[in-house]
Amino acid sequence: MKDIIIRGMAANNQVRFFAAYSKDLVETARATHNTSPVATAALGRLLTAGAMMGSMCKNDTDILTLQIQCSGPINGLTVTANAKAQVKGYANNPNVMLPPSPQGKLDVGKALDLGVLSVIKDLGLKEPYVGQSNLTTGEIAEDLTYYFATSEQIPTSVALGVLMEKDNTVKHAGGFIIQLMPFAEEELITDLENRLKDFSSITSLMDHGMSPEDMMNKLFEGYDIVLNDSITPAYSCDCSKERVYKAVMSVGKTEIEDMIADGEPIEVGCHFCNKKYIFDIPELQSMIK
Repeated sequence: MKDIIIRGMAANNQVRFFAAYSKDLVETARATHNTSPVATAALGRLLTAGAMMGSMCKNDTDILTLQIQCSGPINGLTVTANAKAQVKGYANNPNVMLPPSPQGKLDVGKALDLGVLSVIKDLGLKEPYVGQSNLTTGEIAEDLTYYFATSEQIPTSVALGVLMEKDNTVKHAGGFIIQLMPFAEEELITDLENRLKDFSSITSLMDHGMSPEDMMNKLFEGYDIVLNDSITPAYSCDCSKERVYKAVMSVGKTEIEDMIADGEPIEVGCHFCNKKYIFDIPELQSMIK
């Protein structure tokens, strides 16, 4: 199955949905950062959510950042996405190792523990929009559900999952975001709540070969569904030497003079793709000029 995000409406336009399959995206992140299984699961969930939420943006120039600051051993996560569902991200501690949860699953909740989820939307205005909510479980899907309810006042259900192979590569990854429109009827809301309560875990559905469209058809069985469009999510870093040059320059003249005084080239790494950029003494001197 190829990576895809589908977007559509259901139940006479009372619900909108985004559903994703993101195995290749998450496997690219795992290989890039050499993450442990539990870090792969945590980062993979946030990347999948970021891709879907990025695809909600109205303008191609809009940038969405999901940031988790937490007390757990993973020490935090950052994901950035754009309207084309191109995402990049990293875990502060990609090597975190933990025993399985009591249910025998990767213990993402323990890896994150207590903390804060920030959603930053750069829409080209003077200041970016920043919404925050506390982590409720650390499992990320529930935390995003809580964020939408408290910060954006949108009744939302988020499901996210990453399933690993025995060799610690990614077997499946995906998720969905379902949001009620303001005019959704009480009867539909109650019915959907019951359906979601009984809905199988997303990883087991993917493991049975179900596509995002299959999952939405199963969830909304008996209701009309309209697929609006689809988009291919991808792990993509847009760093360049020019952008890193500007970042180094922003540290200030005194700091750069200290670097020059050391007499050695400096190496700057990109958090998102681990690419290294070398700046020699003449390049550092040009920054001061």
